[in-house]
Amino acid sequence: MKILPRSAIAVTAVATLIMAAACGSNETPTSTVSGNWDDIVAAANAEGSVRLYSTQHPANLEALRIAFTAQYPQITLEVTRGTDVEMNPRIETENRTGKGVGDVHMSSDPSWIKNAAASGAFSTPIVGPAFDDPAYERDRSVIDDRFFLTSAAIFALGWNTDALPQGLRSPDDLLDPALEGKVGVVNPGGFAAVVDEYQFFEKNWGNGDFNEKLAALNPRIYPSSLGIAQALSSGEIAATPMVQPLVREMATGAPVDWVLPEPAWGTPWYSLVLASAPHPNAAQVLANFMVTEAGQKALSYGYGSALPDISGSVGHAQDIPLPDTAALTPELTGKFQEKWERSFQR
Repeated sequence: MKILPRSAIAVTAVATLIMAAACGSNETPTSTVSGNWDDIVAAANAEGSVRLYSTQHPANLEALRIAFTAQYPQITLEVTRGTDVEMNPRIETENRTGKGVGDVHMSSDPSWIKNAAASGAFSTPIVGPAFDDPAYERDRSVIDDRFFLTSAAIFALGWNTDALPQGLRSPDDLLDPALEGKVGVVNPGGFAAVVDEYQFFEKNWGNGDFNEKLAALNPRIYPSSLGIAQALSSGEIAATPMVQPLVREMATGAPVDWVLPEPAWGTPWYSLVLASAPHPNAAQVLANFMVTEAGQKALSYGYGSALPDISGSVGHAQDIPLPDTAALTPELTGKFQEKWERSFQR
């Protein structure tokens, strides 16, 4: 399929789309309209709906929905949240069957991002003006004109201040024998990014045996970092090496605190307008909004932002590279999972 320039992607006239919508047509547009940005926004308004798939924090996604609705009141933003393990197969099925439900996908799975970007099968070129804002650094933020950097998770050391009033200063502090049974970790099963996080620990913290010493503490195991944050807030655990900055929890008065270690591990979120999107114009409008200042304020609270000087952000997303996927093949991650289970699930 021929890929047109960003300024003129597609084939359907906006007037035709709007007329069809006004007449109550059930036909679903298959691509972004040709014309300028105003034409695309008009077509998006006629579509009237857009769905985002994302693994991001629920509160940030709700903030995004509110901010997007304020700017585009004619377009209803619906959000489906799930893990990459849940969302990526769903997208592949929708793409294969041609029965799209999602319009934009936001993923933190480095292997899926790189493979999907290389194939070009799941995405369409992005066309919004916000991507060309110099502050967004398009050359550092967009892959093949299709996958765009949205934010980045930067992981911290976290602790419950009632259990550890002295706090933590470095990863070595987590290995105190007094914390046996009181540290929380994430199960890496099915999550290439979490496998990369454990590998990062091994390479950058301690003397190459950090994971071994961590496993010896008989830590509690959780399915996600959100579960760990909740466990810290409730006092179920005392500390963790793998939680997002606890700005939200601290703002609500939870007895927790956090610090970024040196070095800190992180993983970026890249998003794409889905080739199977049932609302292709609204998808472009949402994608563009996600990298505006208003979109970034919503998505970057407690995360690295893709624009500078975003309040609530804890870092710069462009400084968090995609992990090396050569070490994250299904075979290698499967072997790591087996090794992890022998150590952590004794």
